[in-house]
Formats: sequence, C-alpha cells, structure tokens
Amino acid sequence: MIIVLKNDQATAAIEELKQHFGSQQEIFVHNNRVAIQNADPSDLTPAEQAAAQEIITDVPAAVQASRLFHPEDTIIKTPHSTIGGKNFTLMAGPCSVESAEHILKMAQVVKNAGATVLRGGAFKPRTSPYSFQGLGKEGLIALRNAADRLELDVVTEVMDVEQVPLVEAYTDIFQIGARNMQNFSLLKAVGKTRKPVMLKRGMSATVADVLNATEYIAAGGNHQIMIVERGIRTFDNKYTRNTFDVGVIPVLQKLTHYPVIADPSHAAGHTEFVTPLALAGVAAGANGLIVEIHDDPAHAFSDGAQALKPNEFNEMVVKTNAVRQALQSIE
Repeated sequence: MIIVLKNDQATAAIEELKQHFGSQQEIFVHNNRVAIQNADPSDLTPAEQAAAQEIITDVPAAVQASRLFHPEDTIIKTPHSTIGGKNFTLMAGPCSVESAEHILKMAQVVKNAGATVLRGGAFKPRTSPYSFQGLGKEGLIALRNAADRLELDVVTEVMDVEQVPLVEAYTDIFQIGARNMQNFSLLKAVGKTRKPVMLKRGMSATVADVLNATEYIAAGGNHQIMIVERGIRTFDNKYTRNTFDVGVIPVLQKLTHYPVIADPSHAAGHTEFVTPLALAGVAAGANGLIVEIHDDPAHAFSDGAQALKPNEFNEMVVKTNAVRQALQSIE
C-alpha cells in the first residue's frame, strides 16, 4: 500500500512507520508518501491511520516507478543536458564507434544540429557472433574524447556486470540494450551506481515488464532512469525492423514519472522511415529522441541501413522542432 501523509504530520509519521514496518517489509519514502510492501490498512496503528491523508491499496509491483508513489516528473541532469519534464533532449551518433576520427566527425554533426548527447557503441551485442563486436575500451576513449571536445554528454551500452566499472569511467549515461532489459544482475549492478540509466524496452516486453525492470535499478538506490521505446517484435517485420509502439509513450508517461525517449532508428530499420517515426514519437509526447547517424551508411560497421546521413539528420531535426513548436502553440 501507499500512504499519503498529511503534510503537518509527515515527518513524525514516517519515522513511526519505519520503526513499525522497516524490519519486516520493504518500505520506500518519497516526500509525504510512504510505500510499504505486503501490508494493508488493517496493519496500521490508530495513530498511523490518523496521520494518513489517503491510503492507496491498488499498488503496482513496480511501486518506485509509479506516479502513485512519485507524482511529479523525474528530471535527470547531466553535464550538458536536462532530461525529463517539459525538456526535450536530442541524442545522436553512429551505431558503433569505428575510429577516433570518425566519432569526432559525427560528434560535430550532432553538436551542429543542437543535440546534447553523443551516442555510440563500444561494445556491440550482435545477432551473429561473426559480426563486428565493437572496439571496446579504445572505443570508449574515442567516444569520451570527442564528446568532451565538443561539450556533449555520452550515452553508450554496457553489456554485462563485469563491464560496469569500465563503462562508468567514460560514460555520462549507461544504456541497457533491449536484449538485456531483463538481465537482472546487470540492472542491479547499474542500480548501485549513481550514473543515469537509459533502459531500452525489450523486443517482446510488455509495459509491466519494462516497469518491473526499472524497479531493479531503483531498488539499488539509483532513480535516474529513462525508458526507451525502440519498437517491438510483432507478426510482420518485412517492411520495418520492428513495430514502433507509439501508443506506449503516453501510456508510460501516465503510469511512471521517468522520462520516455523514442528510438525511431531501431524501430524503422530503414532510413526512409526514421524521420516519420521520429515525428510520430515527438507528436506523442516523447521527452527526447535517440537517433543513429552515419556519413557513409553503406560502409558502416553496423546498422548502416537505419542510419541517417548528416543532411537527412538535419532535416529531421528541423521537422521535429516544427512539431514541437506546433504542440507548444496549442497547449
């Protein structure tokens, strides 16, 4: 249950509730709200009931992710970005870090377009074990140097628990890929850090699945979480790589306080569809976009088919800004 305490009694009531339940059940506190696992109103003392303004018994499993527990938007601040709430954050870069020279060139494109976060994979989970797997630490160094030179933040994928300390030293935001969304050991590991975490929805994950995955991160004490909709696997992937679930963006924003980011590149799988899906994500209210770009997609080390060329990326940014302005004009 979640207990919404009367403001003038909150401090004393929180201490009493911690003493009452803390040794037996998980208890979470956010401002004047206290969530207690496996408890119901009959377990409260008369004094605790008197201090309650409201008692919510229909509580989701992912209680820390829920707006019932945390009504206001989570705002994540990195050195160069403010993510969540009314802010819109643009993230872009190549799928893979291919060389120091290339990532710096792409970082300049990102910067010129007004984006504040540089993406790039140093470790790449590929469908085939014979495909390019990333440059590893060399890629992380190149990514960090390019971002620092142009005053950008870094988001890059961490694939397993052992990589967490290494990636943490170079990134501003951990990315948990779709294939690892339910790698609970990895979620626990990044939950123990204090770096923001970008969690991508799994290819077949329900809304409840992704919210429960965020709870593994939050349970470790890290509440700087953002959720990415990157398309899900459905019965038809002949024309697009995945099915972009645009409807899940407002659904997640209703259910959770975490920022929701749209990834039109992995949803589309083909360059010609990336911009339309980006516009759909923005129109649906996404808090930002993460987009793949490349100056020579035909020779990209990975996912070239879905990468926008610099001029195409710039055109996408112009169109997404126009959609955002139109939405702001009617608010």
